[in-house]
Amino acid sequence: MDYQPVVVRKHARPASTKHNAESRYWRQYRHPVFIKEYAPVTSVHFSPAKPHRYAVTAATRVQIYAPRTQKVTKTISRFKDVARSGCIRGDGKLVVAGDDSGLVQVFDINSRAILRTLDSHKQPVHVTKFSALDQTQVLSCSDDTTVKLWDVPSQAAITTFLDHTDYVRTGQVASHNPHLILTGSYDATVRLFDSRTGECEMLMGDPSGEAGARNTAPVEQVLMFPSGTVALSSAGPILRVWDLVAGGRCVRAMSNHQKTITSLAFNSDASRVLTGGLDQMVKVYDVSTYRVVHTMRYPAPILCMAISPDETHIAAGMSDGTLSVRRRQPKASEPAAQDLFSVASLRTGAFESFLGGALPEIGRGHVKEKKKSKPIGDVDELKVESKRKKRLREYDRLLKNFKYSAALDSVLRKNVPPTTTFSLIQELIHRDGLRTALAGRDDVLLEPVLRLLLKHVTDPRFGEMVCDVANVVIAEMYTPVLGQSPLIDTLFVRLRKKVAAEIRFQKELVKAKGALDMLLASAALSVV
Repeated sequence: MDYQPVVVRKHARPASTKHNAESRYWRQYRHPVFIKEYAPVTSVHFSPAKPHRYAVTAATRVQIYAPRTQKVTKTISRFKDVARSGCIRGDGKLVVAGDDSGLVQVFDINSRAILRTLDSHKQPVHVTKFSALDQTQVLSCSDDTTVKLWDVPSQAAITTFLDHTDYVRTGQVASHNPHLILTGSYDATVRLFDSRTGECEMLMGDPSGEAGARNTAPVEQVLMFPSGTVALSSAGPILRVWDLVAGGRCVRAMSNHQKTITSLAFNSDASRVLTGGLDQMVKVYDVSTYRVVHTMRYPAPILCMAISPDETHIAAGMSDGTLSVRRRQPKASEPAAQDLFSVASLRTGAFESFLGGALPEIGRGHVKEKKKSKPIGDVDELKVESKRKKRLREYDRLLKNFKYSAALDSVLRKNVPPTTTFSLIQELIHRDGLRTALAGRDDVLLEPVLRLLLKHVTDPRFGEMVCDVANVVIAEMYTPVLGQSPLIDTLFVRLRKKVAAEIRFQKELVKAKGALDMLLASAALSVV
């Protein structure tokens, strides 16, 4: 009968949440590039059109960056005061931005010429955004408590909303309906306006409302899902979820940040929400459960954040004037976010996307690799399969030759995993060879055995076997030699102390388990 190798027993381990699939995906955003501005970066916005250039607003200028090189391609600095909220239109041709003088300006992204000036606000304008569905309309929100929807060609305000009573620092036009506008204000309210009626159709977070839905801090950011059925808002460190279909009911309030949340962003399919805060953290939420699935740390408080439409870049602006850009290399198996020659791409006129190697290889032949042809024998020919013998490991070879002591020594080395060591000890117990393997050892050969027992006596996977081996070593074999070697005596004392500490710990666990059982039993009785 052939020798059967030692079967290394595998122990169940709890699933690690540190490197799950979600975490591995977000960890692909590596190699951050840090760009230093001379003032806090207050806004970052990616162009929806390829090649997804992004506008960075800091101090009195808006800079346009190329995503591949992270270099500035355009600088717009024609502002009377501190610039705010540089936003690129859907076709990638125009940029709108406000400033602290209350002026809203529309620029040509290539020539940097001022195309339109919208001058009606009396205080700083912190929000300027193009409507996603009607690209001739611009939304502006100001510290004068007004929200305006502008018609860019005529430079006239279509509608002005006056319902807020404090600074309006966040807002957006719904991506599914160009008439709906969601805003958040320092009066601690979130409002949904309709430009057709000119009225506030929904009020959320009113301080006089329900306790769970009551905002007690200024609303810093709002974000509406593309479907238009759910909205998010951040007030202080709390992220709230509002059900717009149910009349603006707060369905979830989460407090995973330690400080104020200053930025909200969706990934490309709105299945994940990214939140950035003054606690220097960016957290990723799964919108199906609203659990945090990943956390990224930054070197300074975050003021703004955006993720590119193709999910290859995450840009974050910080209070110390640092712009951080994390990049991810998409895999070849991933589907492209948008076809290069799709109708939408051609209509946008984003010819820059054809540059820099983005154009697919046209007219280039494909040469097949040469492969060696396999010899084909007779159909009726029978082939005897040759079976390769598996090479035995060192401890298996020694066990096969009944060299138990040498086999045990071979698995007591540092590079051998404990599962292998204890599997061999289990095999020695089955063969009734453990005493033979442990017999006749001096202090040099006994030391690795005691160190193994000392290291794994509190491990629940091996604790029972350690006790069996320690009983054989101490009680039956080496009690007469105690006091002859200082090293061995020290290891014995350490083992005894560790066992005593583990017994005390187990007693405390039993007490805690009993207390929990009583609490759960009383709770079950009260429910019944």
